[in-house]
Amino acid sequence: MALHPQTAALLVAIKQLNAPALETQEPVAARAGMEMMTAPSMVELHEIRDIDADGVPARLYRPNNRTDVGLLVFYHGGGWVLGSINTHDDVCRKLAQSMGHAVLSVDYRLAPEFAFPEPLNDCIVALRWAHAHANELGIDASRIAVGGDSAGGNLAAAVANLQPVPLKFQMLIYPVTDATRSSQSYIDNGEGFRLTAGGMKWFCDHYLSGSIGSPTDPRVSPLFADAVILASAPPAIVITAEYDPLRDEGEQYANRLNEAGVSCSLTRYYGQVHGFFSMSRFVDDGAAAITQAATATRIALER
Repeated sequence: MALHPQTAALLVAIKQLNAPALETQEPVAARAGMEMMTAPSMVELHEIRDIDADGVPARLYRPNNRTDVGLLVFYHGGGWVLGSINTHDDVCRKLAQSMGHAVLSVDYRLAPEFAFPEPLNDCIVALRWAHAHANELGIDASRIAVGGDSAGGNLAAAVANLQPVPLKFQMLIYPVTDATRSSQSYIDNGEGFRLTAGGMKWFCDHYLSGSIGSPTDPRVSPLFADAVILASAPPAIVITAEYDPLRDEGEQYANRLNEAGVSCSLTRYYGQVHGFFSMSRFVDDGAAAITQAATATRIALER
């Protein structure tokens, strides 16, 4: 299928900015560029506040004044190197609004200054804090899900396999599940569709720049997790994009979950590229994917 016309037009506009290739940039400059491209969200909620989750900055989104709602702990994308609670503020507002449940967006530390496993550790710390402080947050501690996009989906999947607290669901949006970067979609979609194979190498090299972990470590690449571990994971939704280097590994992960007996729905958005979930202001499929992911998470939290 051809690129969706809305996405094709957006890619043309991005190309006209003449930004240097990601892999030629220093992380600090690349982060600043991503923040500059982020427009303020117009979505209003009952409550939005920044909190300290046991030393990890986070932002709470509450769509209503109920004190028994479920909670989605959200980990933002950006290849473990870029992104923040600000770059994903609009996504989290829309997820909370659509779910009718709270979202806690985690501002984990970034590589290469904080290489693996520090970002993952921050995600676990914030999740444990949220579970322990459910009353303070106004949420039901027995109804917690994790989710994220891209590297955030990677972190969510890794956390779901570790299960530091009981989880109801995992929401994985074009997740990184195989840091070996060896799937066919890297060949098919490695250039010309926003996220490139070279960019993913840059991300993975920074994330694994410490002395711990490897591309086949299940905490880095959930696709390599043992079947017994996967069998104990919570139900999931996996969303992928046709023109994405990460397409195949996301779909392979969904298949592995199903093979392990975990209920996992899988949807490929044809004509779409990596990042479309965050483009909902400009791309109809982005809005549809947010609604789909939010609905699946809501249903799981209310079971």
